[in-house]
Amino acid sequence: MAKISKSELIRLQKKLKTDAAIGEEYSITRQAVHQLRKKYGIESMIAKNDERNKQIVAMYDKGMSGTAIAKKFGLSISQTYRVINDAGRIAAKKKKKRK
Repeated sequence: MAKISKSELIRLQKKLKTDAAIGEEYSITRQAVHQLRKKYGIESMIAKNDERNKQIVAMYDKGMSGTAIAKKFGLSISQTYRVINDAGRIAAKKKKKRK
């Protein structure tokens, strides 16, 4: 595994934002960067993106598809639905459709 100090990882995270981008910089996998963050107790920058998540949920509530939202934010479809599901929106919409 790459020799990246805690302070270096924090600096890289602010600059490059994602584990994948940091991994590319050091020619290591995204998972290796993730393991380093966990080892040092550093939270992911993406996990702090509450504003983006609120926008995703609002768009979904207005009827935009998960696929369209994923493209707009550059996320995978599964990640987009995970954000929506965490907000409890999918379950609520399914109940409304059944009535």
